[in-house]
Amino acid sequence: MNKYNEEHQNHEVCNIDFISVRDDRWRKKDFSKYDAILHVAGIVHQRSKNNMLNIYKKVNIDLTLEIAKKAKENGTKQFIFLSSMSVYGMKNGIITRDTIPTPNSYYGWSKLEAEIGLQKMEDENFRIAIVRPPMVYGRGCKGNYVKLSKFAKILPFFPEVSNQRSMIYIDNLCEFIRVLITKQKNGLFYPQNEEYVCTSEMCYLIARVKGKKMHQVRGISNIVIKFTEKNRFLNKIFGNLIYEHSMSILENTPYCVENFLNSIRKTEDINEEGITDYNS
Repeated sequence: MNKYNEEHQNHEVCNIDFISVRDDRWRKKDFSKYDAILHVAGIVHQRSKNNMLNIYKKVNIDLTLEIAKKAKENGTKQFIFLSSMSVYGMKNGIITRDTIPTPNSYYGWSKLEAEIGLQKMEDENFRIAIVRPPMVYGRGCKGNYVKLSKFAKILPFFPEVSNQRSMIYIDNLCEFIRVLITKQKNGLFYPQNEEYVCTSEMCYLIARVKGKKMHQVRGISNIVIKFTEKNRFLNKIFGNLIYEHSMSILENTPYCVENFLNSIRKTEDINEEGITDYNS
C-alpha cells in the first residue's frame, strides 16, 4: 500500500451509474437522484475535415448542453464536464492560468464552445466543474501512448531527448474527479501527474517493465528536434507542452494515487514484481 492509500483508507466512496447517450433513452432517465453528473462522451481522434464540423457540434456541444439542461431541470447539484488541454491550441510551451484558449481544431473549438455554454447555465443551485486534462493514459487507452508502447517493445534504440509533457494517469484523474464530487467543487481545473513526463524516459521505462532492452541514444537530440518542428506526430511526442504546476493543486488535497513508475506498470499490465525504481 502506498503512502497515499495509507492516509486515505477511509475516504468517501462514490456510487456510480453508467448511462449511454448514443441514443435518446437517456432523456427518460431521472437525474434527480444523482448528486453529480460526469459527462465524458464526445468525438475525439478524428481528422478535422469539413464534413466533420457538424458532427463535432452535434456531439461535443449540443449534446453536452442538452444533458446539462436536463440535469439542472431535474435538480442535480453539480455537472462535471471533461474538456481538454486542446482548447488552448498550443503545440509547445507553458500554459498558465493567464493563457487564453485559442483552439486550432474542431475538437478543441467544440470543447471550448461547450464550456462557454455550460458556464452560462451555472447558478447557486447548479455548479459547473470543467476539467481540462492533458494526455490521459492507462490500460486500454488510445492515442499516442499506444504508439510509444509499440515502439518500446520493438526498438532496440530510442533518441534521448529532454522534453517535458504534462500527462495524467487514469487512476489519478479518477481520484481527482472523486474529490471534485465529494467537495462539490466548481470552476476550471487542470489535473496532471505530480511530475512532468520526458518521452524518452517513458519509452525506456515501458521497455524495462516489459523486460526488453533498450538503449537511449545521446547526441542526436538536435536532429530529432529539427524534425519535430515539421512533423505533427513527432511534435506531440518530443515537443514541450506543460501546465504550470501551481494550476493543478486542488486546495492541498492529494489526488495522485499512483506514481509514474506504478502507472506504467499498471498500464502495461505488469504485476508489482520487477524493477522498483528508474535506475534499478
